[in-house]
Amino acid sequence: MATAQGPLTLFDKVWRNHVIATQADGQQLLFIDRHLVHEGSFHGFNKLKEKQAKVSRPDLTFGIVDHYAPTKVRDLTRVDPAIAGMITQLEENCRQNGLRVYGFNDPRQGIVHVVGPEQGITLPGATIVCGDSHTSTHGAFGAIAFGIGASEVAHVLMTQTLWQKKPKRMRVRFDGKLGPGISAKDMALSMIGRIGADGAQGHAIEYAGTAVAGLSMEGRLTLCNLSIESGARCGLVAPDATTVNFLRGRPLAPKDEIFDRAAEAWLSLVSDGDAEFEREIVINGTDIAPVVTWGISPEDALPITGAVPQPEAIGDEGRAAHAREAIDYMGLRAGMALTEIPVDRVFIGSCTNSRIEDLRAAAAVLSGRKAMVPGLVSPGSSLVKQQAEQEGLDRIFIDAGLEWVDSGCSMCVGMNGDLVPPGERCASTTNRNFKGRQGPKARTHLMSPAMVAAAAVTGRLTDVRDLMGGRA
Repeated sequence: MATAQGPLTLFDKVWRNHVIATQADGQQLLFIDRHLVHEGSFHGFNKLKEKQAKVSRPDLTFGIVDHYAPTKVRDLTRVDPAIAGMITQLEENCRQNGLRVYGFNDPRQGIVHVVGPEQGITLPGATIVCGDSHTSTHGAFGAIAFGIGASEVAHVLMTQTLWQKKPKRMRVRFDGKLGPGISAKDMALSMIGRIGADGAQGHAIEYAGTAVAGLSMEGRLTLCNLSIESGARCGLVAPDATTVNFLRGRPLAPKDEIFDRAAEAWLSLVSDGDAEFEREIVINGTDIAPVVTWGISPEDALPITGAVPQPEAIGDEGRAAHAREAIDYMGLRAGMALTEIPVDRVFIGSCTNSRIEDLRAAAAVLSGRKAMVPGLVSPGSSLVKQQAEQEGLDRIFIDAGLEWVDSGCSMCVGMNGDLVPPGERCASTTNRNFKGRQGPKARTHLMSPAMVAAAAVTGRLTDVRDLMGGRA
């Protein structure tokens, strides 16, 4: 509905509902509905201790062990004392402040951006922050969700508010039907490859179109997760029946009649038909092929049918220099087909692609086949792991020769010791392929879970569509 302010976008509506005050410079004080903290949030808790303060709203603050969580052993006495210390420090900070904590040995433990939706902590129309850049994931529910720095973590802990400058609005429409083997990861990487790693800088993206409406909540979470890799502040998808059905019965979601009233309000969170966006992009979903990255930025993304770029053919000298640097670091040849690139190992996991749908997609490709390279599969939460085991997915991964481990951020960032050895090339479902992201001198190729499974089976980057044979 249009207001006195004129037609509003989804982002405008949620933002407006949380503004407490406005400064002359345009900065606005927002109320924060959910604050998610993890092991890296200790700086904020230290600030509280310095001021002899307590968490302002313990009921809206949730602690989750994920970044440092060991995935191969559940006994902290058997891991690096520094890693164990980070975990116990978070758990103790949460206990001292009366916070709900999903600790290391909690049966609901997992990656913060998986546990939030899974437990019903994440709700449509909310403002959600966390000291992690991929907090944009939660925007899949029509929430404004973004990562914050250490000083901001302390500010939210003490006040449950945050000063922010309102970003511009951008809409990305994916229209048309996705082809077989094409996932939300391919959609996101296609967009980033098209607009660049800073193409959405200063904007909040609303994802729309028939292809987005057709995604499951898992797919929408993947899409919003990667918003930050295009430079966006956050990404959102308007709530619909898919959203409501996912949330119904979640442990911390509203119950019974209250849920029904909440659902009615959630479904009203849509952009007005004549709302204006500062920027709009339309991508034809039918044209999207499986996508992989070849370089050292998520924007170095191409269809698997493509080839490593020729730097001398790139008109922009800055981009050409980047291509030369990327090709050198990744150990590639300009012009080589992407399907000629060998891999040394694979990783399936992370807040981008570790949910049950992701594991099913990878298992469908691996079923009855053997991996030619080693690999690690880390479910996004203990509950996802439990469900996967009930469905027999763990046996498919193990029988294929991959290692089935516990939940955590794992090899995405390697804080827990899960690393890609120096010089090795990893086909990965993660979100960043920066130099050394998965370990010193590690080389990372980003792609979907099904594409990672295909790489495991063939030992090289491979078009998963060639292996599907009715398995989709």
